[in-house]
Amino acid sequence: MTAFDDALLAPDSDLVGLTAAICDIPSVSGDEAALARAIEAMLRARPHLEVIRDGDAVVARTNLGRERRVVVAGHIDTVPIAGNLPTRLAGTAEPGTKGTGDVQGDDRVLWGRGTVDMKGGVAVALALACEIGTPGVEPGVDLTWVFYDHEEVEAARNGLGRLARNRPDLLAADFAILGEPSNAGIEGGCNGTMRADVVTHGVAAHSARSWTGENAIHGAAEVLARLRRYEPRTVEVDGLAYREGLNAVGIRGGIAGNVVPDECVVTVNYRFAPSRDEAEAEKHLREVFEGFDVTVTDSSPGARPGLDAPMAQDFAAAVLAVTGGEPMPKYGWTDVARFAGLGIPAVNFGPGDPLLAHKDDERLPVAELAACRDALRAWLLG
Repeated sequence: MTAFDDALLAPDSDLVGLTAAICDIPSVSGDEAALARAIEAMLRARPHLEVIRDGDAVVARTNLGRERRVVVAGHIDTVPIAGNLPTRLAGTAEPGTKGTGDVQGDDRVLWGRGTVDMKGGVAVALALACEIGTPGVEPGVDLTWVFYDHEEVEAARNGLGRLARNRPDLLAADFAILGEPSNAGIEGGCNGTMRADVVTHGVAAHSARSWTGENAIHGAAEVLARLRRYEPRTVEVDGLAYREGLNAVGIRGGIAGNVVPDECVVTVNYRFAPSRDEAEAEKHLREVFEGFDVTVTDSSPGARPGLDAPMAQDFAAAVLAVTGGEPMPKYGWTDVARFAGLGIPAVNFGPGDPLLAHKDDERLPVAELAACRDALRAWLLG
């Protein structure tokens, strides 16, 4: 385990070093404890913050008596490491001076697991949590910073979901920003996601006498054919176009090399536009696979863009002024849906290309770190 050095993560440290240090503490889902302890120690050293630990989630709050409160949240876990830690920094640009703007215009790239999904966003939030609310750096809103566990696994284990169930008071806010990678622009809402098992049945038999049985794996050919013929929709929701998708993501069947299998299971993943709720999504799946047994195994609702909320519009204007990024839809599922379920408008905003999330060559342009930090800082202080 990489040693944690709180001095390295001091608020006036280089933002690139902060990001690298966070990434270099391995925190695959289920193994976030070391990073959670490090984040907790860093935040407890700041007297302007009230810090609460819940499992491997860390919540830090200002209590300045402001009329409105904003949540800035990010998950601290990653998918499994693929030989891509520790991080490495590539490029020729010289680091700038520390502080705001220190890496603007920097052409370096930070490589490694978590740089995009989503420890770049976590680093931005940590740096600002340590600064904003200190004497002379006072925001116009109260702030809640949430660093949570178990996002990259099934929804039932999600740390933000746990907080929403057990401590909804910690998430109470007028607006929320989730630091998921969005190319330093705003991505509104998110698609919903549903996994289901589509089951075919047969009759078991000895493979030497296969005519006495019925092969369930062969029967799955029709399931796959329907998937090949399926034409996903593009749906406009509140001015943003969301692309749907329906794909087989797993198949299993058979118990031995000489037995005709009597069951085959095709696991499918449906990504549905936020215009549909979970019940409508399940109904659609059952229509697509009519005639087969369909069992939903995991589901999370989508979220509408939320860009009609006044605070969201103000934030979008601030981001546009700094990064030039116009709001776009979020195709993948994110925890903005949990905030939407709590009645809190929320958007995705963080450094990194979401197309590089979970890839072995995951990498983050250094300049995007500063762009996100500066846009968020300007809006919070403005």
